[in-house]
Amino acid sequence: MEKIKMNVPLVEMDGDEMTRIIWQYIKDILLHPYIDLKTEYYDLGLEKRDETNDQITVDAAMATKKYGVAVKCATITPNAQRVEEYNLKEMWKSPNGTIRAILDGTVFRAPIVVKGITPLVSTWKKPITIARHAYGDIYRNVEQRVEGPGKAELLFTDANGQETRQTIFDFEDKGILMGMYNLDSSISNFARTCFNFALDTKQDLWFSTKDTISKKYDHTFKDIFEEIYEEEYKEKFEEAGLEYFYTLIDDAVARVIRSEGGYIWACKNYDGDVMSDMVATAFGSLAMMTSVLVSPDGKYEYEAAHGTVTRHYYRHLKGEETSTNSMATIFAWTGALRKRGELDGLDDLVQFANQLEEASLKTIESGIMTKDLALLSNLTNIKTVNTKEFLEEVKKTLDEIRS
Repeated sequence: MEKIKMNVPLVEMDGDEMTRIIWQYIKDILLHPYIDLKTEYYDLGLEKRDETNDQITVDAAMATKKYGVAVKCATITPNAQRVEEYNLKEMWKSPNGTIRAILDGTVFRAPIVVKGITPLVSTWKKPITIARHAYGDIYRNVEQRVEGPGKAELLFTDANGQETRQTIFDFEDKGILMGMYNLDSSISNFARTCFNFALDTKQDLWFSTKDTISKKYDHTFKDIFEEIYEEEYKEKFEEAGLEYFYTLIDDAVARVIRSEGGYIWACKNYDGDVMSDMVATAFGSLAMMTSVLVSPDGKYEYEAAHGTVTRHYYRHLKGEETSTNSMATIFAWTGALRKRGELDGLDDLVQFANQLEEASLKTIESGIMTKDLALLSNLTNIKTVNTKEFLEEVKKTLDEIRS
C-alpha cells in the first residue's frame, strides 16, 4: 500500500529518557511504514536545551505558531539534582511552561477510556476533560524568604510613576512571601478557547475558582468568563443544546465526584495541574491521559500528560526489560496527525489516525497490555508484554484494520 503523503510538516519536539526511546519506537513501528512522515524536528532533550541556552525551546514554539500543529515528547524540567546529573549551565525552566507562555494556550487533558479498566469513581461513565489555563499564576511567581521581623507590602508603580501600596503582612518572625500575576487578555483568551472547544466537541463547560476568598484575583476570572459568555457565546451554546455554568471550586469537586462525566471542567493554572492528575489517576493512569495545548488563534500542540519515566529509563540503560505504557504518546501522535489532516484536507491521514487509536484500544481490550495496565484491568485473559512488544502487537491489529 502506498504511503500516505503530507503537504505541511508537523513540528516534532523530541524529549528525554524512556519517553524518548518510546518516541523512536512509535515512529519506526507505527508511523514510517504507513506515512511519508513530514516533520520539522526540534530536539528538546535536556542536553540540547542546555547547549542552546534553551533557545531551541523558543524556536520550537515559534515553529508551532508558523505551522499550526506540533507533537511533543515528554521532557525533563530540571531540579538541583538534575543540574548536577547533567552538568547543566543553569536550572532551565519547564519547556512546557515556555511553550505555553509563547502560545498563550489552554491545555485540554482527557483520559483514554478502554474496556477492562473501570474508573475508581463508580459514577464516572464518560471522560472528563480538564481545561487548564496555561499562563501566569504560581508558574510565573516571585518568591522571597523572610529571615526576620518586617513589613511586607504590595507596591505597584504605574506608567506615570504613581504608586499604590498595600500591606501584605507584618512579620514578627521568619516566613515566606510570594507574588503572582495574570493578564485580562490571557484570561479572555482562555475563556474563548474553552467556549470554542466546548462547541467543537459538543460538551458542557464548567468553570470554577475561589472568588469568595480571592475577591479580586479569582473574581476577575469569573467576571471575564461571564461577560464573554453573555456577549459572544450564549446563543451558540443554547442552539447547540449545551450548558455553561460557574461554581466555586470546592463545589465543583463535589459535583465532579457525583457526576457521570462527559463535560469540560475549566480551571486556573495550578487547579488544572492538580485536578488533571486526579482525573487521570481515577480513570486509570497518567499514562492513559491525552493532552493538547490550544492557542486562541487555533494552533495545536499535542503531548502525553505524563513525565519521562525515569525509573524505566535507568533500567533500559542497564539492558533490563521494561514494560512502559506508550498509549498517551501514541495518542499525542494521532491527535497531531488527525489535526494536520483536518487542516490540510487529507482524509487518508485523518483515517489513519483514527485507525491507529482503534488498534491501540483493541489491543488492550484483547488482553495484551503493559504491566501497569495489567495491574488495573479486570479482564481475565491478560498477556503482559514489554515496551516494544506492545507496539508490535498494536501494529498487527492496525494491519488487520487497514487490510
